Amino acid sequence: MAQVLTKWIHRRWTFDGPAELHPVVIERLRGTPARVRAMAKDTSPERAARAPEQGWSIQRHLGHLGDLDALLNARLDAYERGEPVLPAADMQNEASVQADHDAGSLDDIVRRFEAVRRTTVARLDAYPRDFFARSAWHDRLGVHKRVVDTCRFFADHDDHHLALARSLISG
Repeated sequence: MAQVLTKWIHRRWTFDGPAELHPVVIERLRGTPARVRAMAKDTSPERAARAPEQGWSIQRHLGHLGDLDALLNARLDAYERGEPVLPAADMQNEASVQADHDAGSLDDIVRRFEAVRRTTVARLDAYPRDFFARSAWHDRLGVHKRVVDTCRFFADHDDHHLALARSLISG
């Protein structure tokens, strides 16, 4: 049976953990490609590209993760420049819609995500410790988010889409 999750746009967070936890959060981001690869290994190509009546296919969920690293990197750019407001997400997910992940191969999606995330994590690994305490305003959530919070937000986003994809495998 497919699992029902709260829609991403309805979720709320509290960002009150210490910035010193950034290595833990980066490790979550670093580990997502391995979980994506394991999920793909256990999924037939036909099942991976099959979308339910409402919602995305497994491939689109996994492809979307790679698409969103561009937003994470744009936000890191904003923190580096000291901008007061973070770039907004495209809540219509145009990059994922236009990418048509269901038309490609699951293996290509996995390889692309591994490469994109490896680059993002290398960037995060290069920052000094104090960088993770920098803060900027997130309009949609109406809160200030530090770099560590943004990283946790994206790790939670990874988990959200992996859980949705898993529900399609299990369901």
